[in-house]
Amino acid sequence: FLGGVVQELAGSDTVRAMALAVRVEKERFKFNCAHFVAFKGFRERLHGHNYQVGVTVYGELATDGYVLDFGVVKEHAVKLCKAWNEHFICPMNSDVLDIKRGDGRIEITCEDGAYFVFPEVDCLCLPIVHSTAEELAIVFTDLL
Repeated sequence: FLGGVVQELAGSDTVRAMALAVRVEKERFKFNCAHFVAFKGFRERLHGHNYQVGVTVYGELATDGYVLDFGVVKEHAVKLCKAWNEHFICPMNSDVLDIKRGDGRIEITCEDGAYFVFPEVDCLCLPIVHSTAEELAIVFTDLL
């Protein structure tokens, strides 16, 4: 990817006018979580994933030659990954789960009658409808 941008920039006098996309991926940008996806009439079994995060930043090249200080991006991404690590992802805006929060626990009743109780400190309560990678990416980006 960067090779194509560099090639394109090589003959250009208007480098700063060009919008760029810069991506950073680090081994530290990862977290592990349990979840299940539930839709009307369907529920996955409780299971877990090892998530790997990559951050792409779009912008104009500044006079200092940067699009953005990636030190700041890295710092925030690592903090978010650490905060999300080893939690159950609870989709608080679910349209099919009955979620009750209180007494230090999260109680979830599913359409199929399955019932889960988690310590609240072990839950990552997010403003999402489904605990899909796509919805997680939106929240992660908003928090970054």
